[in-house]
This record gives sequence, C-alpha cells and structure tokens, in this order.
Amino acid sequence: TGAYRAQPSRRKYIPKANGQQRPLGIAALEDKIVQRAVVAILTPIYEAEFLGFSYGFRPGRSQHDALDALAYGIKVKKIGWVLDADISRFFDTISHEWMIRFLAHRIGDKRIV
Repeated sequence: TGAYRAQPSRRKYIPKANGQQRPLGIAALEDKIVQRAVVAILTPIYEAEFLGFSYGFRPGRSQHDALDALAYGIKVKKIGWVLDADISRFFDTISHEWMIRFLAHRIGDKRIV
C-alpha cells in the first residue's frame, strides 16, 4: 500500500582508536526485516556489477577472504602498495536524492526505491 515508514534509528557511539567516537544507527526489528527483504531484491540485480576484488557487504565474502586475497597479491602478484582509506562520515553525508535516482534507474517498482 506504500504506507510503510521506517522508525527512527537508535544512536549508539563506538569508540575509535584515535579517541573519537563513530556514530552507529541501530534499526528497529521491523525495519531490519524490511531491510533484509530489500537486500534479497537488490542483490541479484547488482551483485554481477561488482568487481572481483570487492569484498565489503557481499554474500559469500568476508573480511578473511579479503585478507587472503591481499596476502596472495603481496606474495604472488608482487603488489608493492596497499591503500587503506576511511571516508569520513560517508553514510551520514551521502546524497539520498542521488541514491534514489541511482536505484530507480534499475528498479522499476517505486515501492522498493
């Protein structure tokens, strides 16, 4: 019916190594259920688009797989450099308007977008 509205996230702060705190939004149980349903819809659509060396938040891939690939790259491929990056407040600052347009390009059902 289009009547679903997510509840406000509960905010918790996680200490970082540099003494600062990282905000974490914790979704309500009902919202987590809806999020899992949306993941089930979006994963088959977008999974094929990801590059092979992308490991974050992907089914069947873990941080251990990423470390194994890194070790292989260093030992076998003789990779001479590694980039470690943390985009400050990325999820807090990403444009929701842009994200909706991006998803709408491939998702026909506006209730999902």
